[in-house]
Amino acid sequence: MNRVEFFYDLSSPWTYMAFHAIGPILAEAGTGMTLRPLLVGGVFNAVNQGVYDNRSNSQSPKARAMAKWTGEWAAYAGVPMNFPSEYHPLRSVHAMRFCCALEDDQAALMRFSRAAFETYFRDQRNLDDPAELVVVADACGLDGKSLAEMTQTQPVKDRLRDNTDEVIERGAFGSPSIFVDKDHMYFGNDQLPLVRARLMAGA
Repeated sequence: MNRVEFFYDLSSPWTYMAFHAIGPILAEAGTGMTLRPLLVGGVFNAVNQGVYDNRSNSQSPKARAMAKWTGEWAAYAGVPMNFPSEYHPLRSVHAMRFCCALEDDQAALMRFSRAAFETYFRDQRNLDDPAELVVVADACGLDGKSLAEMTQTQPVKDRLRDNTDEVIERGAFGSPSIFVDKDHMYFGNDQLPLVRARLMAGA
């Protein structure tokens, strides 16, 4: 049984870094991870609207510092990061529906998510474009056209909404929201040491 749930949205640089960095922690703890796609805009609208105020003031001391730290964290983690691009902030609903269409096949979802992160943060391509998402999926050995069709079905739309509602009910306010053993929530790339400590304490 996987002890870790990783609720995520592909639009977040901190999520990309955490997605990359959590693997060795899971291996050390001898456990797996279940990927749970969410729509971070839905989370922000419900419980964290202050994010939009921060975005509107890109020259504030906090915003300038965060931009610098993002680059330093990416270098520290060894993650290629060309950010922000012209497509930031990303409207991620199409991308996250692709993820939800794959959620029952975690191996495929892992491949697609890794490739999509690199497409957006390394290559600066537009993940709001369904045609671009088809290309990413095809490159992973998946059937991009069929996935695109699935994203327009009600069950996939409902799954994204349900995942987002669930994570809000569990106390989350952004991406990534990482749960260990269901009850212990951690947020962001910088809390991975706490995730490791919790996993190792219960190993």
